[in-house]
Amino acid sequence: MADHVPVPVSTVAEGVSSQCDMAEELSRQLEDILNTYCLEDNGEDGVNLPNGQSHGPVLNGLANEKELDVKPEDVKVNAGGAEKEKVKTQEKKKVKGLGKEITLLMQTLNTLSTPEEKLTGLCKKYADLLEEQRNSQKQMRVLQKKQSQLVQETDHLKKEHSKAILARSKLESLCRELQRHNRTLKEDGTQRARVEEEKRKVVTSHFQVTLNDIQAQMEQHNERNASLRLENSELAEKLKKLIQQYELREEHIDKVFKHKDLQQQLVDAKLQQAQELLLESEDRHHREKDFLLKEAVESQRMCELMKQQEVHLKQQLSLYTEKFEEFQTTLSKSNEVFTTFKQEMEKVSVCHTLKNPSLTSPPFHLH
Repeated sequence: MADHVPVPVSTVAEGVSSQCDMAEELSRQLEDILNTYCLEDNGEDGVNLPNGQSHGPVLNGLANEKELDVKPEDVKVNAGGAEKEKVKTQEKKKVKGLGKEITLLMQTLNTLSTPEEKLTGLCKKYADLLEEQRNSQKQMRVLQKKQSQLVQETDHLKKEHSKAILARSKLESLCRELQRHNRTLKEDGTQRARVEEEKRKVVTSHFQVTLNDIQAQMEQHNERNASLRLENSELAEKLKKLIQQYELREEHIDKVFKHKDLQQQLVDAKLQQAQELLLESEDRHHREKDFLLKEAVESQRMCELMKQQEVHLKQQLSLYTEKFEEFQTTLSKSNEVFTTFKQEMEKVSVCHTLKNPSLTSPPFHLH
């Protein structure tokens, strides 16, 4: 069998992880650029561009790069020359207009006869001129506002243009990074395909070797199967002989079972007889037990009576002992009284003998 070539799983996993990291980094950079140059500009200035245009560099700035690609110095020079030319033309127009108006005014005054009419005409002309001056001042203020708005719009467009250029440079660098990343992905894909092809070749060679081994084993097994068939036929004949022996053994076992059944019947009869004897003995035992229980109950009753008599006798004995103790106390008291009386009698007799010594009489004894 061929040796199996190990697959560089760690290198493939590292390549896949690095590719994922690179893709995430590029997508993050693109989001940063879009957030920086598209979303923040909408909240910086409140100037509305004409015709509903937006301030985003991607929508307006990048689309009109060629139109807005003008240097600030050229814009300043052109603006200064245009202002000077406008001032000169306005002065010339004023001079021409004043000359025409003066000639017209003189002609109208010449048509009038009296100086009062001429004065009223001049006043009317002055009022008309004053009204025209006021209207022109209003128009001038409106035009100044428009001019300031246009200046703000131009400044904003310049800022947008610079931001668009910066965003374009960053997007170009990002595109270059993406191209490099795509090249690395292609190289990794080809490398992986090469590795997979080598693995496939190894697997096919291994499969072919195992298939050859299986064929060789099948040939060996065919020879062995032939020998096993012969053994099976011999074993079948032996099995037939064993079956015949088994049948003879079964007949012998049936006879033995019949003999055992007869013995079992005999044993059952003996057992039944023994059970009858046992029942008779149990009946006799129950009768004796009942008699003994009755005697025990009677003896227990007599014992209870004797206990009651004993208690009664103990009570009488305690009563007699109390009476005897009382008698003893009274007897001791009477003895004491008698002794005192005897002593007094002796004293009296002694005194009497002392008074009458001639009288010698024996002492009086009380028993």
